[in-house]
Amino acid sequence: MISLHTIDKQIGKTEIVLMIIMIAQTWGCSRKEPADLIFTNCTVYTVNESQPLAEDVAIKKGRILWAGPKRETMDYVGRMTRVLDLRGSVVFPGFTDSHYHLSGVGGRELNLNLEGTANLEEFLLRIKQRVNNTREGEWITGRGWIETFWRPPVFPSRKDLDKVAPRNPVCVTRADGHATVVNSLALRMAGINATTPNPSGGEIMKDPKTGQPTGMLLDSAMDLVNGHIPERESNDLEKKLLLGAERSIQLGWTEIQNAGSPQTEVDLIRDLYTRNRIKLRIYQAISGPGPDAQQLINEGATMGAFDGRFTLRTIKIFADGALGSKGAALLEPYSDYNSTGLMTINQDELKPMLEEALRRGIQVETHAIGDRANRVILDLYEEAFSRVPIDQRKVAEPRWRVEHAQIVHPEDLPRFFKLGVIPSMQPSHAISDLHFAPSRLGLKRLQEAYAWQSFLRSGSTIAGGSDAPVERGDPIIEFYAAVARRDLKGFSGEGWHPEQAVSREQALRMFTLWAAYAAFEEGSRGSIEPGKLADFTVLSADIMKIPVSEIPRARCVMTVIGGEVVYDAAGYSSVKN
Repeated sequence: MISLHTIDKQIGKTEIVLMIIMIAQTWGCSRKEPADLIFTNCTVYTVNESQPLAEDVAIKKGRILWAGPKRETMDYVGRMTRVLDLRGSVVFPGFTDSHYHLSGVGGRELNLNLEGTANLEEFLLRIKQRVNNTREGEWITGRGWIETFWRPPVFPSRKDLDKVAPRNPVCVTRADGHATVVNSLALRMAGINATTPNPSGGEIMKDPKTGQPTGMLLDSAMDLVNGHIPERESNDLEKKLLLGAERSIQLGWTEIQNAGSPQTEVDLIRDLYTRNRIKLRIYQAISGPGPDAQQLINEGATMGAFDGRFTLRTIKIFADGALGSKGAALLEPYSDYNSTGLMTINQDELKPMLEEALRRGIQVETHAIGDRANRVILDLYEEAFSRVPIDQRKVAEPRWRVEHAQIVHPEDLPRFFKLGVIPSMQPSHAISDLHFAPSRLGLKRLQEAYAWQSFLRSGSTIAGGSDAPVERGDPIIEFYAAVARRDLKGFSGEGWHPEQAVSREQALRMFTLWAAYAAFEEGSRGSIEPGKLADFTVLSADIMKIPVSEIPRARCVMTVIGGEVVYDAAGYSSVKN
């Protein structure tokens, strides 16, 4: 049925009467194919070069039927059409996060959340509060701390944790996920002492004077303790995935590209889709190299399962650690630490897997943050491409990716476009890292860091993401970071190269059409055009026009996936018509 909610409030009573007569005359015989659902009274950014803006959108069977001017809307109204008045909200193609950790986002809600700890004292207080509500001997685990804003900005130690948790083993992970700090009890349980050697691809940080472990474990060294943490309840992972999916939709993500999971997690995601528990689209990568990755290569990709909401065709590799925890692999030593970071791959193991993936049409994405890691991965990709010519590939254009690509030597940056490798980058890393990257890298190397505009000028397409839960995972923050290149308080440090910020149009593409391209989905998603999937992110403000400083105040008011309203904060869909 039709109500006056479908009609622009700005027109007069005479026009309303005439329009009602016209509707009555055309019921059941619409001049165009009638839509199932129409959004009206909105501004629509289509990311379609031939028609950048529209006023209304019509949806039929989960796909976009039409987008255009209000004067044509009634052509698509039929007897059963439902029309939603969005009351001036702004519609975008459904946002995609190209680098996300779904279970980690949900886990942040379940475990001890240490985000936003302003100093070491607050960090220890939160742990002590958890200890006070935990039985003696049980593990305390959590994530989210970062020492960047502490004074002094130094890593916590086992001795700090021992003061508040002498009888509970503690293992709390830094925000970047590449370092943990543990207390003395956890070290003893893991058998880690002054003589314990560093594992391949990891570091047990030790006091330079005593040689004793400080409690900080980097990258693969974290596994020495993680293996001693008891298995949680079997439904914990399910809770994490469901919480993560719910939060993602509320923030306005219509698809997340899940950056590496074990087979057990992938199996559970499939099961949740079978039980209709997840509405979010997931473009899944499986962790490799190893048995799980080999299984994907052997069995082949899963494309558009569960009504187009789940695809598995990618292997995720880690080449190095993170900049903040001093594990990113650099060509020259850190400016504040006598190390060049960590390479976490075995090249001899990786090379045959890359070639086999290329032959089988499996996409590869590799975490590489430092300039050394990026160079090594580009070399490995290039070698695989040369060994497997196009006529031997299942997919001629493999669209392999480098995740993060934060610090890239100027000689290597144009190689991305030349090789057809997609930089998958997270703008919020730049506005977080600007508080410590100058000390890690020195001002000269900042010219090579977070070089979004340089990538675009070289011809590359950037897939935008958040790396949540490393960052908040809010598309509004990511958009703001990309165009402002300043933190949320407006700060930008010396040598932070504001010229590397992108335009609003470029930022929008990073989270829509270019993200779809990175997943081979540009034909079905990423822009608002007839025939494409009806995925929309509806915001409270026009982030393409409002002052940059006001962008972070915008909020998601509606999320639509496949023509279904899966989140409606403003109650638009509750109006009966």
